[in-house]
Amino acid sequence: MAYDFDLFVIGAGSGGIATARRAAQYGAKVAVAEFDRLGGTCVNRGCVPKKLMVYASHFASHVQEAAGYGWTFEPGNFDWGHMIKAVNDEVTRLNAIYQRMIDNAEVALYKGHARIVDFHTIGVADQTVTAEKILIAVGGKPSRPNIPGIDLAITSDEIFSLAQQPKRMVIFGGGYIGCEFACVLNALGTDVTQIIRRDKILRGFDEDIRTEVQDAMLRHGIRIVNDELVSLEKHKDGLQVNLKNNNMVLTDVVGLSALGRTPRLENLGLENTRVDVEKGAIVVDAHSQTAESNIYAVGDCTDRINLTPVAINEGRTFADTHYGGKRRVMGHENVPSAVFTTPEVATVGMTEIQAIEKYGEAGIKVYRSRFRPMYYTLPKLEEKTLMKLIVHVQTDKILGAHMVGDSAAEIIQGIAIAVKMGATKANFDATVGIHPSSAEEFVTMR
Repeated sequence: MAYDFDLFVIGAGSGGIATARRAAQYGAKVAVAEFDRLGGTCVNRGCVPKKLMVYASHFASHVQEAAGYGWTFEPGNFDWGHMIKAVNDEVTRLNAIYQRMIDNAEVALYKGHARIVDFHTIGVADQTVTAEKILIAVGGKPSRPNIPGIDLAITSDEIFSLAQQPKRMVIFGGGYIGCEFACVLNALGTDVTQIIRRDKILRGFDEDIRTEVQDAMLRHGIRIVNDELVSLEKHKDGLQVNLKNNNMVLTDVVGLSALGRTPRLENLGLENTRVDVEKGAIVVDAHSQTAESNIYAVGDCTDRINLTPVAINEGRTFADTHYGGKRRVMGHENVPSAVFTTPEVATVGMTEIQAIEKYGEAGIKVYRSRFRPMYYTLPKLEEKTLMKLIVHVQTDKILGAHMVGDSAAEIIQGIAIAVKMGATKANFDATVGIHPSSAEEFVTMR
């Protein structure tokens, strides 16, 4: 049977576009459908604009730190409106680049919400097309709890379009998104309260990392409260946040930045296929294949590892395998990640708890180093860096590497290569450190 396209990609986020471009480069006839701006969450409402705001948030502390080195600056004024416009202008620029990438790859773009009619047919707006293979890359969306007044809150999607900087903000949840925005807004001068349901932030990260970051956030002035959200209501002095145990908090803006994200599967037409959905996510095998043999899915809609580079790698792996004659499987082990809090977090491999569960306490050895980086000595600031290595006793292999501190993401990216290659503690010990640097601590821990 002849189809209109070899591959039809639903969703033009990072994973979808990476797949479409790679498949087209191999000669496949490809189309992609998107009802929103090109680039998906990362470019429009996630990684990119968030990281730009993180950069903006650091300048006030740089001024304070500079005084220790003999520099004197007049107190500056922060212009929220200028930052928001600059951030969104950059997003618009990137949208145009994504459009050029699609055009240059000769990928057909369908603007509108795509719905699967059957396992080879897709409807977009008032058009219907067919494809030999379909790849779903629709990403996710912020979750909203079903409580009274929830419509008064914003999610991480809307924070980039706030016209004015809130004087007070309450952020719910202790995940990485909420922690990042708590740190950004706090550093920019907003009075931040973060409500978490557990005793510590960043569930799933190494316990030492969680403690180190939370202590630093508290030290920097963020209030972290253990409680649960009950309801929201308007108040003459702003928004009233009603909590289960601590009565209520008054604020200007309520952010649901960290109450999780769910795959965006509504109105996708999956009921017209044999694609399985479990716990709100599309079920795929190691090759990103669904229960429908010609339908595949990558990225956050599969809820494996919800990171942009993972979605991109999954998509390119699919394209290499099906159109490039390079059959391969993406490994989801030892994927590095970072949290752009202040201080920054980066990690790769197992946490200490995970390592103990697999090898037992006697089967691992843990190395830790906590110190004040040289940069903070002259300003006389008590900012700390924490580094941690988890080693398998029997093989001497590095099972996990974790860091809290300046440039953690940049440092762990290099460490991740070694961990992925199976480096041992002896390999780390034999490596000469770069002195003076914080990174050298990873090769001098004893």
